[in-house]
Order: sequence, then C-alpha cells, then structure tokens
Amino acid sequence: MDRRQFLAACGIGAGGVLLPGFAGRAIAASQLTETIDMAVKRRLADAGLSAATGAGASYADVRVGRYLRQFVITREANVQNVVNTESTGVGVRVIADGAWGFSATNTMTPEAVAEAARLAVAIAKANAVNQTQPVQLAPTPGLGEVSYRTPIRRNAMEVPIAEKVELLLGVNAAAQAAGANFVNSQLFLVNEQKYFASTDGSYIDQDVHRIWAPFTVTAVDMTTGKFRSRDGLSAPMGLGYEYLDGNPADKLNGPGGIISYGMSYDMREDAEAAARQAREKLTAKSVEPGRYDLVLDPNHLGLTIHESVGHPLELDRVLGYEANYAGTSFATLDKRRDRFRYGSEIVNLFADKTQVGSLGAVGYDDEGVACKRWPLVDQGILVDYQCTRDQAHILGKTASDGCSYADSWSTVQFQRMPNVSLEPGRTPMTAADMISNVENGIYILGRGSFSIDQQRYNAQFGGTLFYEIKNGQITQPLEDVAYQMRTPEFWAACSAICDESDYRLFGSFFDGKGQPSQVSAVSHGSSTTRFDGINVINTARSLG
Repeated sequence: MDRRQFLAACGIGAGGVLLPGFAGRAIAASQLTETIDMAVKRRLADAGLSAATGAGASYADVRVGRYLRQFVITREANVQNVVNTESTGVGVRVIADGAWGFSATNTMTPEAVAEAARLAVAIAKANAVNQTQPVQLAPTPGLGEVSYRTPIRRNAMEVPIAEKVELLLGVNAAAQAAGANFVNSQLFLVNEQKYFASTDGSYIDQDVHRIWAPFTVTAVDMTTGKFRSRDGLSAPMGLGYEYLDGNPADKLNGPGGIISYGMSYDMREDAEAAARQAREKLTAKSVEPGRYDLVLDPNHLGLTIHESVGHPLELDRVLGYEANYAGTSFATLDKRRDRFRYGSEIVNLFADKTQVGSLGAVGYDDEGVACKRWPLVDQGILVDYQCTRDQAHILGKTASDGCSYADSWSTVQFQRMPNVSLEPGRTPMTAADMISNVENGIYILGRGSFSIDQQRYNAQFGGTLFYEIKNGQITQPLEDVAYQMRTPEFWAACSAICDESDYRLFGSFFDGKGQPSQVSAVSHGSSTTRFDGINVINTARSLG
C-alpha cells in the first residue's frame, strides 16, 4: 500500500497527519508475533559498544529494534487492504571529540554492528571540526538489565485477521443500517520491540503496543447532494486488543445522549450513533458568529492541548533548534524566569510518560532514562519544559526528563513530546453540571481541522460535533463552528474543569516532527473543560 492509497482509505488530508515510512518489508501475519532472542540482542549491543569505545567514543548507545505494523482497511462491505510490515536493524549513536555521530545497519551480525559503530565515530569526529561547544550529557545511572512491557491483556498481533475483518465489516454494516451512505473503518496496530544498551551500563528491553480503530461515516441528502461526515470518538491507545471489548464500565453517558469512551471502546455502538448524528448534521443550524462559553470534551480538547501546550513547551522549539511542522515557540526561556501566566489559576498541565493506557507510556526513553511525571504549568504559571540529556544543562537541570525517542532503529533519537495533560478539577463536577451553568455556549466534541501560526500563539480549531447551549440546556445541533484563540488568553479563560471521573485520553497516532521527518505517538488527558468568552466564527460564510 502506498501513501496515496493510505490517505484515500483513511479519509485523512495530506496536511493532517504525517505517515510513517513503509520501508519495512512485507511479512505474513504469523510473523508479527516473532521476537529476537535476548542473547542475540545482547551480543549485537556489546559489539557496537566495544567497537565505538575502541574507535575513540567517550559515550555510545546501541538500539536494536524490531518495528511491526499491521493495518486493516475497509469500506462498506469491502476489505480494501491488509498490510503487515516489519523493519529490523541496529542504530549506533556516539559522542567523540565532543560531537554526536550516528550510523545504522540492517545486517544483524556483530561484525556489521561494529562497522556501523566505527562509522558513527568517524562521523562524530568530522562533526567536531565545526562544533562550537561540546555535547553536555546529563548523568543517568546505569540500570543493568531491566525491562518494560505495555500492560496488555490480549496481543493484537495474535488476533486472526478474519476476526479483525469481521469486526470492521460489522461496524460498517451497522452504520449503514443506522443511516450512513458511506463508511470506512480501519485498524492500525503497532508493536515496537526495542533493546537499548549504553556505555553507562544499561541493558533495557521494551515491548510497546499501540492500537487505533478510526472510522468515518458519511450521510448524503440525495435531493440536494449535501453531505456531512462524523468520525469515531475513540482515541488511539497504548493498549492491546482488549481495548475493543466495549466494556460497559468504561462508557460515559454524557449530555445530549452522547456516549464517550475511556479505557474500552464499543466501535459498533459508536458507528451507529455516528450515522444518526451525521444525518442530524445535514439539517443542523449554521452557527451565528460571536463570543460563546465553550464546553470542550476531552476528545476535542486533546488536540488543543497538543498544539498550544505540548509543542510550544518542547525545548528545541523554544530554543529555535526545531522549526519544522508549525515553527518554534512563543514560550521562550525568559517567560519561565519571569513566571509567565500561561492560564488561569485552575490550569495545571503536566507531562507524564508513565500514564497507563497512553500512547507515550514506556518505562525508559531512547536514551535509557527512566520515565516520570513532572509539571509544566502550575496554577496557571509556566514552570518547566521538556528536555533530553543533552538539553538538561540549558535549564539548569541535573537530569533529563526522559523525552528522547526515535521512530526506527535507522533514525537518530531526539527530543519528542511526552504525554501532556490537563489535571482534572478538584471539585466534584460532571459535564452535565458544567453545562447547567452556561447561559450562551457551545458544547464541542471530536477533532476537526485546525491551523496554528509559527510561534504556536494564534490558532483556530474546528471539531466533529457541536451543540448549542442556552440557559443551561443543550437545545440543538450546530454546524460550521470554529473558534479562534491566542494561547495564553485562551487558557486564561478556563473557568471550570470536571472532576477525575470524567478524565479521558485523546491521542495522536502519527505526530510529525523533524527534518528528515519522524513520527511518534502521544496522548493528552483531560476532563470536560469550560472556556469563557471565546470568539467563534462561521466556517461556511463567504467574504464574496
């Protein structure tokens, strides 16, 4: 399957997502459950470390990786594609003469890894000629032999393709029976088998699983030709196939009869609701522009957190080292020094790569640093950023935040966003309670199109479902809604946050960064949240 087929099948615009490379070889589904013997990984790693230090490296790390993907793609009653891929190899990163060097090989022998290590050292020494300051690595303890496994109950790679196809085609049929004219549905499954070793004395074996089950239904008015779509309200998760069990205990019955999902997802139920709601959108009232109090569901707010908090607080963007994919950041270092007000006093935003079920959850990052949770915005005040080992000294830190990641054995690890989330409110409050206190507002669910400037300061966000709120009641569906924001003003307008019982994860399965581009997966948790007096525009209006 090429990139064009993938985009067409998923209904995803080219600007909306960065796809992973399909350079891995195609394999049979039965091979997705295979692993590399631990002794083999250790031999390869030791060969690389020994060759690197022997060639003059003051530091080296070796990553042995086996990256597995399965995509199952359907439309209506047809299976459009089933893709199984594997990419296996070894990457070696070194410091020599104070500079970084990197090389990789897909030849899985100690001799080939040793040669890659020597090449990495040669590259580092060549880079050192133009290096103005030597790399400063924050110390991290050698951990010996340790491991991490995503806590799954059912390995999705072991589930027969026939069962997956039956699920998706059943979802499609249910959506059509409920009123959809068209429907496409997919399963995206990822397993990263990663082994990290370093001259610090760490040998870390990790087995990481992720799952995503998106769909889009479309309803058509056959008289006028008008059509409207509704995407699924699931989130990609760091879970196994058990996520698709549809456990009733993980459902949340929200305002307006909307069903939301937490750590388990009923795809068929959501598709049936999506068909009905797509039909409602055909006759929904077009929004009147103006200022509204917005009630934002976690499945929507996650994208706003991602773009207005997650990316602007990546330290490489703050420093101007990274400008690909929507630029640098307004949240410069002087703002942390001056205790810049990022939001209202109830806004507490945190980073956490240990959150169970999240896409970014791992035990250790790709520099061998144990992962943790730490605050970014405390009671509305900017207090920290996201950094790696070679960035920690810039912030006056003595340790990395554990934010290093590479999307393949063949790409060099660099600073990537951890899970960034909004703490739930401390006062008991449901979404219905919140809406009951809104006089003139809009309830927004699901992600839509968005745009953001090169400083992550001015932005505009759409959504999937919109409902008018009048005098504490949801009155009718709306269409053509998008809100405009300036990051600190938007977060300063945060006036209420639902409690922990409403907390859910949003996810970005293919988050792009860097040049050459890499992808990562990251989650953003929140509870339903209110923002007062936000400017809403009508996206259907023409200036002509």
